[in-house]
Amino acid sequence: MNSCVILRLVCCLIYLSFIIYNVSGGTRIPGDFVLGGLFPVHEKSDIPGQPCSDKLYNRGLQRMEAMLFAVDKINNDPAILPNITLGVNIQDTCSRDTFALNQSLEFIRSSLNSLDMETQYECESGEKPKHKFPALGPVLGVIGGSYSSVSLQVANLLRLFRIPQISPASTAKALSDKSRFELFARTVPPDTFQALALVDIVALFNWTYVSTIASEGSYGESGIEVFQQEAAKRNICIAVHEKVPSSADQIKFQDIILSLLVKKSARAVVLFTRADDARGLLLAAKTLGREKDFFWLASDGWGKQHQVIAGLEEAAVGAITVELESRTIPEFDEYMFSLKPHTNTRNPWFPHYWQIHAGCEHKKKDDKNNFVEDEVGKIYCSQFDSIRNSASYEQDSKVQFVIDAVYAFAYALRDMKKSVCPWHPSVCPAMKSIDGGRFYKEYLLKVNFFDLANSTVQFDEKGDGLARYRIFNYQKKNGGSGYDYKEIGKWFNMLEMNPNEVIWGSDIAQFGTDFLPISRCSEPCGPGAVKKMTEGETCCWVCNTCLDHEFMLDEYTCQDCGIGRWPFPNKTECFDIEVEYMSLASVFAIVPLVLASIGIILTIFTILVLLKHKDTPLVRASGRELSYILLSGILLCFLNTFFLIAKPGLFICTLQRFTVGTGFSVVYGALLTKTNRIYRIFQSAAQSAARPSMISPYSQVFITISIVSVQFWATVVWCIVHYPGVFYDYPQRNQVILKCNIKDSAFVISQAYNMLLITVCTIYAIKTRKVPENFNEAKFIGFTMYTTCIIWLAFVALYFGTGNSYEIQITTLCVSISLSGYVSLICLYSPKLYIILLHPEKNVRRLTMPTATYR
Repeated sequence: MNSCVILRLVCCLIYLSFIIYNVSGGTRIPGDFVLGGLFPVHEKSDIPGQPCSDKLYNRGLQRMEAMLFAVDKINNDPAILPNITLGVNIQDTCSRDTFALNQSLEFIRSSLNSLDMETQYECESGEKPKHKFPALGPVLGVIGGSYSSVSLQVANLLRLFRIPQISPASTAKALSDKSRFELFARTVPPDTFQALALVDIVALFNWTYVSTIASEGSYGESGIEVFQQEAAKRNICIAVHEKVPSSADQIKFQDIILSLLVKKSARAVVLFTRADDARGLLLAAKTLGREKDFFWLASDGWGKQHQVIAGLEEAAVGAITVELESRTIPEFDEYMFSLKPHTNTRNPWFPHYWQIHAGCEHKKKDDKNNFVEDEVGKIYCSQFDSIRNSASYEQDSKVQFVIDAVYAFAYALRDMKKSVCPWHPSVCPAMKSIDGGRFYKEYLLKVNFFDLANSTVQFDEKGDGLARYRIFNYQKKNGGSGYDYKEIGKWFNMLEMNPNEVIWGSDIAQFGTDFLPISRCSEPCGPGAVKKMTEGETCCWVCNTCLDHEFMLDEYTCQDCGIGRWPFPNKTECFDIEVEYMSLASVFAIVPLVLASIGIILTIFTILVLLKHKDTPLVRASGRELSYILLSGILLCFLNTFFLIAKPGLFICTLQRFTVGTGFSVVYGALLTKTNRIYRIFQSAAQSAARPSMISPYSQVFITISIVSVQFWATVVWCIVHYPGVFYDYPQRNQVILKCNIKDSAFVISQAYNMLLITVCTIYAIKTRKVPENFNEAKFIGFTMYTTCIIWLAFVALYFGTGNSYEIQITTLCVSISLSGYVSLICLYSPKLYIILLHPEKNVRRLTMPTATYR
């Protein structure tokens, strides 16, 4: 079946439906070009089978008069369309899409001549067929409808007959789809931008958990869909989403309010609803006593209309609404004030509108055009009454866009005439026969002019108008009497709004001027805490605190910082832990350093005294060479403190291995050699007069060096097997200690040889305890070894017992080594220094020789 047959079939159906459903009412004014109009003059009826109610819709009638006003101005302006007049064919849609579709058949019937039916058909008598209904002429284009649901239905029908359409109020996103609505345009922007504005407002107040309510139909559903998509991109969650059916009653509105209360933390509620649905929700909230539980954020379906909140001011106070930016046309107000029921005969619904706002009733006429007698108790209007002083009159915000739509057709006609027949004084045949699609694309979409409010009017490639919105807050007036909408911001590609200007409720004492409402499922987690999401929710969570050594990889994950690293207090990232080692300024270092320094001074003093008195009998009798070796070992023991406390490094760690073990081996190797010499001398003297071997000074030095070399070469092997260096110790997660690469057990094992020397020395000291009284050095060696054994036994226990604190362990080691040095220095050399310095008279040979008992 070809397209021509389909079109003929559609035409037959249109005629048939027009006969069945006879369209009546409306306004028809003839002209060279006729503009159709679809406006919701009456509200929809709740009675089945009756599309329209008797209740007049204020906004719809104003828009109808705005179209008539614009047509009058254009027809009276020779600069726009000279010698060309515009006519109108305006129908009432009653806010119903199905009824609006039926009303649109009037425009189709008037335009069927474009199908050239007269040239294809003729009557049986041979005459050309005539239309049953008198037509105003082909409809150039249609202005309307107001609701998106109406425009969607009408646009689908008009496109079949190539009739362009401009809506002054329909904002559904779907109408921007040119593949479906190729001849549709609008002087308002799509709801896509309004939804972006609403999301920006939600983000401004840091609301992350909101509920949404949309009216059934393309306006509410498509608008809230865009809102939800954009909200998801900004991590804003939808707690409850409700849809208001077109047949909703007060019970349904109350059910919706109750469903919102299930998610009490979502106090912000975004409305993408029609005006009557918004009012129904406010009434339901007030009826349930829940008007203060929510913070309303509404689209232009609510806007700044007073009829939405009439009688519900307490429930609506604090609401933030978005309204398409429009300006008042003062000239239109004067036009409205000048209208009278007896003069405005072209609008059949105006008398009803006028008497509502004028506060009086218009006199009726009988069939003979005579006024009916006045009824008792009724106030009748006079010819001097006007709605100028009516408190209920307010210019509708879409009046500007209705006028812009009419002017857009007028300027497109002007441009078309200049293009196709500039020489013709009025309407030329080429203008009448131009295709509607061509007129739409080549002329209508390309208009660009300043309207009566001095605003720019133009369309983008999708036929959409510019997106400019104003943000209002419904709040108590400054004087304290009554409420009103206050403009608090604007939106044009970005939000310009000061949140401090918002007043969130009528009770300032309750909220305060600086009150900022909270609408989120869960409170933000504090520093160092991550979110554990609740199952099935994306904005609800519980906060889990990260462990001390963990940082927040993201808002959901804790991660270990790793060995040697620690998180900052805010847990956002980690830093390298400061490496610890013994500080020279700490008390753990000062005490052993002072102790070692005194020991070094005393040792050097002793060496100097012995060198000065090296030829005295006492010094000679004690063995000068071994004394110097012994004192060198004691000095090395005291120097070990400085090596042990210094910052660990390869050189220092190597020194520690060699000097600690070597220092002890020198001291106790020399003492072992001395005690062995004494023991052999007196043991040999008791048995025979022969001189023992290896008792000469050089022999004693050789023996001592041999004993010390065992420790030295053992340490060399240790360094080869276990390379000396540093390592980082981690006794706790937040502590890093720089240490020499020496295990505690390995260090103690490295001293096993010195322990052996101490043990043997102690045995010899015990064996030589009964040597002659005058040769009493053996007694002092015994005291030294006994004390040393006690110190070393205590040292081993303390060294392993303080392993959990490196400072105490190093201090214990240093003090133990220094005490060993002090014991050897004091016990062995203090008696000698006493005699040398204080009693030199005793420093004689006879006192250093054996007594008569062994002579």
